[in-house]
Amino acid sequence: MILLTVLFLCIISTYSASVKGHTTGPSLNNDKLYKFAYSAEVYVDQVKASLQRSAGYRIAAAVDVNLLWRNPNNDDDQLVKVTIRDVQVENMNERPAAKNIFKGKSTEKLIGKEYLEALRRPMVLELVRGKVKNFYSHQNDPAFTQNIKRGLASLFQLQLHSGTASEVDVSGKCNTTYHVRQNQVTKVKALESCEIEKQGFSSHNQILDVGRKATSATVYVLEDSFIKSIKAEENYVFVLNSRRKTGAKIVSKQKLELKSVQAGPGLIAGKQVAGVIKTLGSSYVPVPLVAETAKSECKKCPSLSEHWQSIREYLHPEKLSKAEAARSFLSFIQNVRKATKEEILQIMRRENKEILPQIVDAVTFAQTPASLEAMLEFLDFKDESTSVLQERFLYACGFASHPSEHLLKSLTAKFKDDIANEEIRETLVIVMGALIRKLCDREGCKLPAVAEAKRMILNRLEKAKKGDNVRMYLLALKNALLPEAIPLLLKYAESEEGHISNLAATALQRYNPAFLTKEVKKTMNRIYHQNRRVHEKTVRTTAAAIILNSNPSHMEVRNILLSIGELPLEMNKYMLSMIQDIIRFEMPSSKTVRQVLKDMRAHNYDRFSKTGSSSAYSGYMTRGPDVTSTYSLDILYSGSGILRRSNMNIQLFSKNAQLHASQVVIEAQGLESIIAATPDEGEENLDSFAGMSAILFDVQLRPVTFFQGYGDLMSKMLSATGDPINVVKGLILLTDYSQEIQLQSGPRASTEFLGGLAIDISGGMEFSLWYRESKTNVKNRVAMFTGGNVEVDSFFIKAGMETTLEAETTLDFISTVQFSQYPFLVCMQMEKVESPFRRQVTKYESLPSGRRYTARRGRAQLLPGNEFPLHQENSNMCKKVFGEKDDSSSNWF
Repeated sequence: MILLTVLFLCIISTYSASVKGHTTGPSLNNDKLYKFAYSAEVYVDQVKASLQRSAGYRIAAAVDVNLLWRNPNNDDDQLVKVTIRDVQVENMNERPAAKNIFKGKSTEKLIGKEYLEALRRPMVLELVRGKVKNFYSHQNDPAFTQNIKRGLASLFQLQLHSGTASEVDVSGKCNTTYHVRQNQVTKVKALESCEIEKQGFSSHNQILDVGRKATSATVYVLEDSFIKSIKAEENYVFVLNSRRKTGAKIVSKQKLELKSVQAGPGLIAGKQVAGVIKTLGSSYVPVPLVAETAKSECKKCPSLSEHWQSIREYLHPEKLSKAEAARSFLSFIQNVRKATKEEILQIMRRENKEILPQIVDAVTFAQTPASLEAMLEFLDFKDESTSVLQERFLYACGFASHPSEHLLKSLTAKFKDDIANEEIRETLVIVMGALIRKLCDREGCKLPAVAEAKRMILNRLEKAKKGDNVRMYLLALKNALLPEAIPLLLKYAESEEGHISNLAATALQRYNPAFLTKEVKKTMNRIYHQNRRVHEKTVRTTAAAIILNSNPSHMEVRNILLSIGELPLEMNKYMLSMIQDIIRFEMPSSKTVRQVLKDMRAHNYDRFSKTGSSSAYSGYMTRGPDVTSTYSLDILYSGSGILRRSNMNIQLFSKNAQLHASQVVIEAQGLESIIAATPDEGEENLDSFAGMSAILFDVQLRPVTFFQGYGDLMSKMLSATGDPINVVKGLILLTDYSQEIQLQSGPRASTEFLGGLAIDISGGMEFSLWYRESKTNVKNRVAMFTGGNVEVDSFFIKAGMETTLEAETTLDFISTVQFSQYPFLVCMQMEKVESPFRRQVTKYESLPSGRRYTARRGRAQLLPGNEFPLHQENSNMCKKVFGEKDDSSSNWF
């Protein structure tokens, strides 16, 4: 009998050991109370700054953990009760009493009695194989306290074998990887994979956007199958892609340490989880472990009207070249995004016509449903008297950082309706093209509104008879860059004359070379070599540029080189300059060009000694680790020495992106009659014309006409005041990044970066018949402001950091031509004036009572002005031009 009893006990012991051995998650002992010390810390600072000087805070508490129930049929199914006690809120870093916002504040006063009581109410976790299957909490707990509890509860979730898993915790459903080594478990969570309701948006172009990197790791130390300590840390880093030294980081740390194990309450009897939960009270309900939105409201923030009055003076037209204008513009956008349609309309209806255009800029760039509805209600496109405001609204739509389908749908409806001003109608369809491209870039090409707008533009272009209508739709396609539009653009480039042919060719020039098929290159070769018909110089040189910039073959380059010497005089010189620029600036086709130049039939003195005034030149404006900016200036003259085309481009490049920051093209034709000269081949019947076309941040704007026809030319010459013609003036939102982040410790963080420009681009073309001199001047006045704010909002305290950058500069491009002798004297100048640059970083902690800690650092410097280098021949010409002129030559007309 004794032997049987011992044998029975051994069997039971072996069975129990085998069950325990198969436990795949942490296991609590019965009738024990585990006492832990818990802390959650949040730091906000610059990316490479030490945490010892960061803004932030610490929540410290005692945590009691005990086993409520264990499934009698499965040791891996447990109900665990977790209670938070002795909550304290404190500084992380030692500070003088005067800078300690928590001094003299009890926890109850800081957090509030209601919230403190909610934190103290226990929560219950159902752990199945180490994962939180259900999270039970008090149904009336505020969202903020629930999130703090969720952050703590998520720490108890782990597995005891290495491998990957998809887990749901406070951060959402995330991919996690476990590494197990003896009594230590490391959990790495891929934060970018977390599926959670995300709020926010980013800028359209990567160069203007903000880069983000997020990491999360938790280290568990186990003892006797349960947790001895947990250390968790997650890091979020945000940097401006255009200036990676400017950015911010958020560090969230959690720590749970076992202090003692004591005798605790016994288990609750029951077979089902639901029955055990009922014994705790009816107020305990299952709630999702994923965090819910919890953000405090600003109680003392000014209204939209009050904020507008505080910044109004900085947005007068004469102040738009100042950094304070860009700063005020961005702050107004932030407030408009929180406003209702009625609040927005109230301000717009009260303002005068000088300030209204700036309000239109800000309201449109807010890009909220309320702001769009306010603009559509305020603007009447049937009223020609408000055309200035209509144009500002449309351009702001074109530059939109994250346009919606609803915006494009609204503009399409407006285009189909009556529009009083034809220039506004043209601008509208051009902007629609820009919106199509931006939506397609974000995989929205199949959206109904996008499909309808594409179909409308393509169909109407095919049916258009009038030259103005053809131009309008070609400009829209120049923005849209639709692959399906390429056959139409080829047709107009090769079959039409003058401005239409050139516009179609320049539209093709904007496409990524990957879209330029063999058919495109065949057509460009026919245009350049005039295989089917005679083309003017501007179209031919554009065709050559397309060929040379799209992986040209050896034969294509050879044919272009062999043509030099057989071209019109100035075109010879222009093409020669283009080839030399490709070699010198190491462009993609440089290697092929060098190979061709080994052939003496292509590379000889006769070909490379052609004279003329036309030129093409590229150079670097800046070269940095983050972004490189280049400029290119090319100028093409007619054989009579009059400007045919002047083209200035600024491009930005990063490792993975490119941005056409600006292009200003001044074109002239048919001006030979004013100096009794003979037009070049193919240009005998061109009407007198001069105008300016601009691309700004990848958006083609509506061209501006200086004069059209000989009569208009003589009228403008006789009545000219010398004042430049405005091409674009206004406020532009460039960087627009906003993200909400759920920290695994419970609080919610927000990140916002806004960058704006106050810009004024103007240009003019002047003639002096008396001194036989022409002059073009393009003036770019720009003020830039970028502000970033990273903030952790824990309801009872906010900790954050603001960083700002601001600068003002002017860039002038001047081209002076003297045609009183031959060869003509041509001087090109590209100058940047001295520019102030300021940077400031502010770290802060604030309580709802108004008590605030602030630490501020700033730096101001003066960036020197400079004249950008061009080719040596240009420098020699400029010495002659300015050496031979006297003071009377400034008397124009």
